[in-house]
Amino acid sequence: MDTGGEIAPDVRSILNAARDRSGGGGRVAVDARSLPEAFDTAEADGRVPVIAEVKPTSPTTAGERRDDPVELAEQMVDGGAAALSVLTEPEHFGGSPEVLRRIREAVDVPVLRKDFVLYEEQLDVVEADVILLIVRFLEEEGTDDLEDLLAAARERGFQVLVETHTEREVEQAIDAGADIVGVNNRDLAELEVDLSTFEDVAPTVPENVTLIAESGLETPDDVTRMRTAGADACLIGSAIMAGDVRERTRQFTTSEETQS
Repeated sequence: MDTGGEIAPDVRSILNAARDRSGGGGRVAVDARSLPEAFDTAEADGRVPVIAEVKPTSPTTAGERRDDPVELAEQMVDGGAAALSVLTEPEHFGGSPEVLRRIREAVDVPVLRKDFVLYEEQLDVVEADVILLIVRFLEEEGTDDLEDLLAAARERGFQVLVETHTEREVEQAIDAGADIVGVNNRDLAELEVDLSTFEDVAPTVPENVTLIAESGLETPDDVTRMRTAGADACLIGSAIMAGDVRERTRQFTTSEETQS
C-alpha cells in the first residue's frame, strides 16, 4: 500500500497541469441530484450501485474512445449505472467541461466531475452534482485546506467525493467533514492496483459515510469483492469503456444477481 512516497511521473504531470488551470468566469451554483439517493434507488431496483466513468483516454490505459461521449453516457445509464463520472481534465484524459455539461443535460442521474481541483476558484468551471477532491493531491500541493474546499464546494451546492488511499487519509477526510469517501485501489507512487487496499482501509470508514471503491475493478467478481468489503458503490471506468458500454455496464450492475 502506498504510504506517502514520491508520486509517479505521470501523476506529477497531471498535478502540474492542474496547478496551471484557472477557474471559470463566475461563481457556480448547483441544484445537485443526490448521489446517496441514486445508490439507494439502484439497490431498490435490484441493481448494484455503479458509477460508470466516461473516460476517453488515460495515462494508465491503452488507446482511446472517439465515440460521442453523450451517447456513451446514455448507454451507461441504459445499462443500469446509478451515476456517471465525467472527466473534465483535458491534457491527460481528453475531457472537457463542455462534455460534462452536455452529458448532465442528457441524463437524469447524478454526474461527478472527475478532475483535479486544487484551489477554490477551480470549483467554478461547470455545474456538476458531485465534485472530486483528492486528499493526496491537496496534501502534495499544500494549497487550499481540505475542510475549506469542502465548505466552499457545499456552499455552491456540490456534493463532494473525497478520495483517499490510506487509513491516515480517511482520517483526514472524516476530520474535515467528508460524508462521501472513495478509496482508490491505485497508489500514486507506482500506479499499481491492489484491491486489498480497499479491504484494508474500508473498516476505518464510519458506517454513516457513503463509501465508494475506485480503480482496478475489471470483472463482476471484483465488484462483488468490493461490495463484500463494505462498498456502497463502485466507480468503474476502463473496464466499461473497453467494450460495448451498455452491455459492460449491465454486467457490472447485475453482478450480485449473477453471483447468487
